Amino acid sequence: MDPVDFIHDFALADAPAALRSRLPVMLLDLIGVGIGGAETPLSALIRGHAASQFGGDVPLFLDGRTASPVGAALAAGMTIDALDGHDGFNPSKGHIGCPLFAALLPFARGRSGQDLLAAMAMGYEFGARTAMAQHGTVPDYHTSGSWGAVTAAAGVARLLRLNRDQTRHALGIAEYHGPRSQMMRCIDHPTMVKDGSGWGAMAGVSAALLARDGFTGAPALTVEKAPDFWADLGQRWYGLEQYFKPYPVCRWAQPPIEALLSLRRAHALTSRDVTRIEVESFHEATRLATAEPQTTEEAQYSTSFPCAVALVHGTVGPAHLTSAALHDPETLRLSRTLAFRESAHANRAFPVKRFARVTLHLADGRSLVSDWHEPRWDHDAPPTGSELRNKFRTLAVPGLGADRAAAIEAAVDGLIDGPADDLLTLLAQPISR
Repeated sequence: MDPVDFIHDFALADAPAALRSRLPVMLLDLIGVGIGGAETPLSALIRGHAASQFGGDVPLFLDGRTASPVGAALAAGMTIDALDGHDGFNPSKGHIGCPLFAALLPFARGRSGQDLLAAMAMGYEFGARTAMAQHGTVPDYHTSGSWGAVTAAAGVARLLRLNRDQTRHALGIAEYHGPRSQMMRCIDHPTMVKDGSGWGAMAGVSAALLARDGFTGAPALTVEKAPDFWADLGQRWYGLEQYFKPYPVCRWAQPPIEALLSLRRAHALTSRDVTRIEVESFHEATRLATAEPQTTEEAQYSTSFPCAVALVHGTVGPAHLTSAALHDPETLRLSRTLAFRESAHANRAFPVKRFARVTLHLADGRSLVSDWHEPRWDHDAPPTGSELRNKFRTLAVPGLGADRAAAIEAAVDGLIDGPADDLLTLLAQPISR
């Protein structure tokens, strides 16, 4: 199917039943991560920036103030990305849902819930192929915001009901102006710029609005000049090949967390039993090397610190990655001991598979070696709907309270038969703190 035609002609009924049934919990997962992200300094800064610098009447995600559509998309994308716990796509080494949902939010009011779900479903298919086309034709490793901008433009073009010519220009403008930012720079030097998703959402929204007004920019090369990546559109459903995150840290850090936790459980270890940690993994994961993070961004883009957290607490959650938790003496002791070894086995499998193996050196002189582990909740072993709902509640209830969290969950479940406005009204209200 032609990609531009797919943007407008796709109907929710075209998707397989498995994808249709998963869409609400996929959306709920993005919202839950956004609620957790709204508690971070990054989110507070970007929401304030959008409100002051992008004047308009679109409600800001979880804020109470308003901005223009481009400002609202920027703030929502960066708020979700502020907590690195949202869904992702292995072949792209990045995230489709975050820039897509952030871009759709300013245009979903007055639409049916099915309109929003269909735009999300279309966007996952479009975004997966745009991402693979870019990574397959460009040597540099750019952030999700780069191809996320094209995906965002596609979603907004659908909701705005642009014609075919306008849509082509929207995609081209978004590709040209999208943030081709350097992902590994942020891995080596973690800051608030992160994965570029908010900037990509903003660029995609701007591109669609410009194209509606007659601005030109076609073609998008990743869409119109990379046919091999689009041949199975409408046949293979990449929305069913997204991974989810049990922990709000970089996906690359999650295989060693699982390996470490397997040893912790099998041998009934406490953190005090461990003197040193060794991790074997792929090259990119070894560059997540911040042992003593000073910010939540540095903690999320680290392997050593989350591994230490997991050994101390038995899990990794938002509360372990900010504020006083960054200075916990036992966590820092273990984090400082972690040593990396690059593995040829893990390198060969990356990015489709992410492997890690852990060795724990114990105070009694023993060394325990794990099996090779992958992250939990990959697309071929996905979480259940109940697990994703529990994740949402864990993230949402502390910031919103149980009643509002339950109302959001019910509004998401009601999208298939009702309007989007009930959900949007709940998401426009500020977090309680």
